[in-house]
Amino acid sequence: MVLLRWLFSLLIVRPLTLIVLGIHIRHRERLPEKGPAILVANHNSHLDTLVMMTLFPLRMLNRIRPVAAADYFLKNRWLAWFSLNIMHIIPLRRKGGQKNRDLFQGITTALAQGDLVILYPEGSRGEPERLQKYKSGIYHLARECPDVPIYPIFMHGLGKALPKGDPILVPFFCDVFVGEPFRWQEDRQAFMEELNLRMAELAGEGDFAPWE
Repeated sequence: MVLLRWLFSLLIVRPLTLIVLGIHIRHRERLPEKGPAILVANHNSHLDTLVMMTLFPLRMLNRIRPVAAADYFLKNRWLAWFSLNIMHIIPLRRKGGQKNRDLFQGITTALAQGDLVILYPEGSRGEPERLQKYKSGIYHLARECPDVPIYPIFMHGLGKALPKGDPILVPFFCDVFVGEPFRWQEDRQAFMEELNLRMAELAGEGDFAPWE
């Protein structure tokens, strides 16, 4: 399975993201060289996770673990097999009534093993190139592992290349901005404000005009 995952990345994902899309990465030097780490990013497209995975060398591929909604990515046998074995996701079961420790068990276990976890605090994919309000799940997850660094990453252009609900990829030049890491703090409002500020600052670096 590791070989299939490696071949999928080498032969499909990397040519798609690095050649067809032409990803431009700023502050690559800020990326962690090893885990554990939480990578948080804005979410506009299914391409987001593929791009996030290509930010790292192939030797780290097995350590990259996207968090994905179980009700969507495990909804049929084929998609579940692909998501779990090739994309190597950590399924998150979005059912109410669970304690945070139970809800995040798969993620905290991966972090304890030294993995790099990809998380989208906005939840589901939103309108192309429009930031949504970040949900507080990232705060509760970070509270379970307060010493793990959190890396904010802003992506631009992917929402137009493959927006939600559109099956046809349109090559757009895309940008990725990597921020400095920060850590959990007890004050939830202050933590969420810091996350929003860091993402807004990264978005501001691009000085992008509104994309209509």
